[in-house]
Amino acid sequence: MATFLYKLGKLAFRRRHFVALIWVALLTLAGVGAASAPTAASSSFSIPGTEAQKAFDLLEKRAPEASADGASARVVFKAPDGEKVTDKANKAEIVKTVGALKSGSDQVARADDPFKAKTVSKDGSTAYASVSYKVTSMELTDDDRDALEKTTDKARDSGLTVEVGGDALQAMPETGSTEIIGIAVAAVVLVITFGSLIAAGLPLLTALIGVGIGVSSITALADALDLGTTTSTLAMMIGLAVGIDYALFIVSRYRGELADGRDREEAAGRAVGTAGSAVVFAGLTVVIALVGLAVVNIPMLTKMGFAAAGTVVIAVLIALTLIPALLGYAGKRVMPTGEKSRLFGGGRKKAAGADGAAKPNMGTRWARFVVRRPIAVLLVGIVGLGAAAIPVSQLELGLPDDGAQPTSTTQRKAYDLVSEGFGPGFNGPLMVVGDLKGADDPKAAAQQIQKKISGLDDVLTVAPPILTKAGDTAIISVVPSSKPSGIETEDLVHSIRDTGAQLKSDTGADIMVTGTTAMNIDVSQKLNDALLPYLALVVGLAFLLLIVVFRSILVPLKAALGFLLSVLAALGAVVAVFQWGWLGSLFGVEQTGPIMSMMPIFMVGVVFGLAMDYEVFLVTRMREAYVHGERPGEAVITGFRHGARVVSAAAVIMIAVFAGFIGSSEQMVKMIGFGLAIAVFFDAFVVRMALVPAVLALLGKRAWWLPKWLDRALPNVDVEGEGLRTEEEKATSTHGPDADRELTRV
Repeated sequence: MATFLYKLGKLAFRRRHFVALIWVALLTLAGVGAASAPTAASSSFSIPGTEAQKAFDLLEKRAPEASADGASARVVFKAPDGEKVTDKANKAEIVKTVGALKSGSDQVARADDPFKAKTVSKDGSTAYASVSYKVTSMELTDDDRDALEKTTDKARDSGLTVEVGGDALQAMPETGSTEIIGIAVAAVVLVITFGSLIAAGLPLLTALIGVGIGVSSITALADALDLGTTTSTLAMMIGLAVGIDYALFIVSRYRGELADGRDREEAAGRAVGTAGSAVVFAGLTVVIALVGLAVVNIPMLTKMGFAAAGTVVIAVLIALTLIPALLGYAGKRVMPTGEKSRLFGGGRKKAAGADGAAKPNMGTRWARFVVRRPIAVLLVGIVGLGAAAIPVSQLELGLPDDGAQPTSTTQRKAYDLVSEGFGPGFNGPLMVVGDLKGADDPKAAAQQIQKKISGLDDVLTVAPPILTKAGDTAIISVVPSSKPSGIETEDLVHSIRDTGAQLKSDTGADIMVTGTTAMNIDVSQKLNDALLPYLALVVGLAFLLLIVVFRSILVPLKAALGFLLSVLAALGAVVAVFQWGWLGSLFGVEQTGPIMSMMPIFMVGVVFGLAMDYEVFLVTRMREAYVHGERPGEAVITGFRHGARVVSAAAVIMIAVFAGFIGSSEQMVKMIGFGLAIAVFFDAFVVRMALVPAVLALLGKRAWWLPKWLDRALPNVDVEGEGLRTEEEKATSTHGPDADRELTRV
């Protein structure tokens, strides 16, 4: 592989005009496609195989007019102090507002008058109107949401307190400013790392080109492939992350080759042949992690994974072709000069010691310390990460409701008003669907279902059953005593489902529990069930891939175990901050509660890919030094001398990109940003920078052991570029040192 990529790098360097033209053409084509493509409706959110989804599907078939899985809004009215909503003026304003809600959008299926629906609190201070839409919350347009907001704004002018809850107002949080912050920090780190604006600009430019092509392609294909607006979010975040990383690795190696005295074309070829090999395999691990999200069997998550994987593939191709082409344009301006050279790691001759050896950098000094004290470093690292992971034992998973919103939002205000006026369970009523086709007496069966549910624990009220026109389906609304995200509500859902078998034998009716709250519970369960298979698939495939890369059993095993340790520690930190509230005020956590169900799988997928980037780039340099004759301890130090600064810079950039999301007003986005940032910190600076060299120092030559039968069976991908060195030695011995450049072109 190294030889093929070496030739590809030199070709891209020589044919730089052609290569640059191809990528500009692809970016233009994707941009034109995105601009001319029809606006795609948001992808429908379905969870195949869950009871809540089966109930929605049944109602869609038998009572489509009910729009059971449609978006909903709850408009809450509170009278001024000393007044009641039933007062003549207040009542007239509320009735007028409900009428405006009905006519405000073509997508409104129903808007209930609170006085007819009897949704007025006992003290008369609060009332709410339930609004149902014909489409899901993800399919609502901005015009539909604007109509809802304008109508409620008018109602506020009358003196009433009016707030809106429900999923109708849900929209993807704006992330543009956080991305800009991440890119700005990345630029500063790159300038500090390289000491050259040209060298710092290349990774940013190519990463933005890759993200531009990827996201534009997703937009262009969104309507045809039913890709929602959320699909591009993950693709943009991951594409930006790996795009900067991969370009950083290639540019750094190119500068190293120039410093060793090679001409520019040869340096570009060798940079792509060596660092490029690491990029290919690092990219493959990220693709495996993202495509593996299909295991969860949530269509929207699967599409997000595939879209992000496509963006990663683009980032790899850009690193292998566009980077060497742009290096051809940049000339030697990628190298720092003069005094900057000493500060930023260039100018080796100037920075050399009296004996001519290169002056050790910080990475070299740290590696020497770890090699001398491997057991102490290993113990401190494991104990520290283990302590951070302790809160995981108390992990509670769930999906956030409006109670997790910031207190300044209308959703949270509506949630609190309903809790005060009616009880917390009214924020998440359950919908029980009875399939009465097998019942001898459908009405009696429906009433028996109502009576049975009324006797369960944590039930506040059960509404009379509503039968469809055909009389074969009943809809029963159940209000729990507890809040939607509470453990008690989850237990109630399971209790209702557990009574299904007895009710079927007694009445002949099948019952299913659905609604937003039940759907959240089912999604959480599905994600929990998929976590271990997903982890086994991703880590297992990456383990096999790393065996091929490193030609070792113990190095991939160490990489996988180190990753699991860093993810557990990061999850522990998430639990401590967002579930327990430790340092919550520092990170803007206004409401503690269960950790988002998607968090563990999301962290495993994203962090595993990035962790393997650092592992592959850092350890391939050690493997390269070992293959080229250095002792195991020396190889570790050599790997750090060349790779530590680049890996540290890449990690700082990723932490900055992810940490930018902590400032979001959305609890979910804030949690993802914090979790990913702390996970990258643990993995890059504790696992890769401390535990990896300590373990390799302890193992010595055994780290690179591979059974002979397996060595013969595995393909030789030559990631460390041994083939390039062999060719160079042959050329030098046969024709002298000056013939190297000529022979490599043959």
